[in-house]
Amino acid sequence: MPDFNDESNVADRSFSEFIARERDRLRSEREQIFGQQEELLRKLDAVNREFTAIEAYETAKMGRATRQAPAGRQPRARRGSRRKELLELIRQSDGLSRGEILERMGLKGDKSGQMSVSNALSALIKSNQVRRDGGKYHIADGDGEPTMTPESGADNGDAELPA
Repeated sequence: MPDFNDESNVADRSFSEFIARERDRLRSEREQIFGQQEELLRKLDAVNREFTAIEAYETAKMGRATRQAPAGRQPRARRGSRRKELLELIRQSDGLSRGEILERMGLKGDKSGQMSVSNALSALIKSNQVRRDGGKYHIADGDGEPTMTPESGADNGDAELPA
């Protein structure tokens, strides 16, 4: 009569060998995929270099400046100019959503630019220059000029003018 422990050891050994073979197979497959990935990256780099060369050729042909800002980055504007730009954009429309504003300003995908617009919109709402209605931003009633408050240390427009 066969010993139960012998059968169990054979089964354990067979299972361990199976697992070892599977690990080897998976490692080999992973190495092949990494090799393919490296080859694809080399090909992608070559295509990107060709695009860069074409852009350089077009730039030279058109006589434009050779140094341009990286794609997706906007030059930094002076403080407050984002608000003025937003006011003008909203003033020229019949209300714009945040997404429409970002699209018209060319800031889709530019996280820093999007944050700047959100901050400027919040400031414009606080200063009563812009109001939000139905998900769209509109020029607030009045002339779009900031409302001065006593907290800001400026006249709020209620003081009498000298005669």
